[in-house]
Amino acid sequence: MIVEFGGEGPGILLLHGLMGRATTWWRTARWLTGYGRVVGVDARAHGRNPHRGPAGTEQFVADLVDVIRERELGPVVAIGHSMGGLHALALAAWHPDLVRGIVVEDFAPDQRGRTVDTWRPYFESWPTPFASLAHVREFFGSAGDYFIECVEERADGYHLIADLDALYEIAAEWGRRDYWPLVDALRCPLLAIEAGHTAMPEGQMAEMARRVPGAHFLRVPGAGHIVHDDAPDTYRGAVEAFLS
Repeated sequence: MIVEFGGEGPGILLLHGLMGRATTWWRTARWLTGYGRVVGVDARAHGRNPHRGPAGTEQFVADLVDVIRERELGPVVAIGHSMGGLHALALAAWHPDLVRGIVVEDFAPDQRGRTVDTWRPYFESWPTPFASLAHVREFFGSAGDYFIECVEERADGYHLIADLDALYEIAAEWGRRDYWPLVDALRCPLLAIEAGHTAMPEGQMAEMARRVPGAHFLRVPGAGHIVHDDAPDTYRGAVEAFLS
């Protein structure tokens, strides 16, 4: 599924994180429309994308290339959260003609050795199905508004619009690959935003900015993994400055 959030002018492509979908960007997309034509994409195995199985980084990026070309968006600013940050990095590294800048939010290029086994007990402890959207909001606390976009109502309640086994396989690739070559291949402006309570190995996002000439790095104290929701004003200020 592709979501046209509105706006006119240069393309701005929004890329969600693992378990997310394009509409999780709604609040951010509203003000981004002042800077261009804002489009969000449901990645494979997420949201309403018809491809439900897992995929690797190359396939995710190939899908983005198709969207950019079919919608005549390029060159875009690609703004990605977590998994979406990886996809923004790879898109810019492999298709520099289609990208004029990237924003990477809380994603580290080298997570080798990490496994999904540390996450599995938490995800499998969720009280699914959730009884209501209020139940989803209550369970996820400060991330509640994010996760109500990621569930769908079925006969017995609300379920994640994704298959956890597919998501585990997607994330497992990150524990096997070194993505620093993507950073070293960048030839466009970079803004790297790290959560104060990051879910990533610390220090790598600052190193990303050091490796890319003219890049900017911002660490947001107190913010959790979803910085654009946890600290929306700080996030907005940084991205608006970058876009300007």
